[in-house]
Amino acid sequence: QVTLWLKKIYGDMPVPKYEVNERTVDILHEVMEFNEESDRDVSLLIEDMKDRATKYEAEAKYWQDILGESLGLSLGSLSQEAATALNDLVESAMALEVEDTSLTSFYSAINYMSSELFKTKSENREMELKLKTLTEKLTSALMLEKQLDEDIEKIEESQKAENAKAESRSKNLKFLEDKSEDLKIRIRDAQKKLIATGLDQSLTHEALVKASEELAALRKEIEPLKKEVKSYHDLPP
Repeated sequence: QVTLWLKKIYGDMPVPKYEVNERTVDILHEVMEFNEESDRDVSLLIEDMKDRATKYEAEAKYWQDILGESLGLSLGSLSQEAATALNDLVESAMALEVEDTSLTSFYSAINYMSSELFKTKSENREMELKLKTLTEKLTSALMLEKQLDEDIEKIEESQKAENAKAESRSKNLKFLEDKSEDLKIRIRDAQKKLIATGLDQSLTHEALVKASEELAALRKEIEPLKKEVKSYHDLPP
């Protein structure tokens, strides 16, 4: 419904692009209903005026025929001043939609139209306020949509940068792993060559590391013994 209404409003012009979501569609639907309601009111008013004009024209012709045939009165037989006054009276009666041209009818019609005018102005103010509120909601929704698009764009750019950093770190880690593996192979090859030349097994890297660990464990075991011996040293002879 909203899409068809927008195409009808813009005609041959392209409909401006907007984010299709529940919030924007609801706001546009409210604007559409308000617009269609106003169009219906205007159409009904026009049809009513046309019906009244047809009715008054028929009634005017009826009385014109009676006056012309019975009294011999016509616009041609009246003075210019009288014809002008008669036209003003007729136009006023038609504008005020009175049944006759008595002063009572004119005063009643004027009071009624004044009341209707005040009522119409009040309704117009309410409609203008409602339209303003809907416009503000739509503007707010469009601004929010724009802000969300900008935030999404920033997040995507940040994600691309993080992905590039992660890829770089992954490549560096792979290089270091390959380099470490290569060094391990070289060390093993060097140890094999040294062993082949008669090197003592106790001097290999693994043996030295193991001996260092054993030495550290022994030192840890000796530490409390040293403290105990030190306490004896503090005794008098």
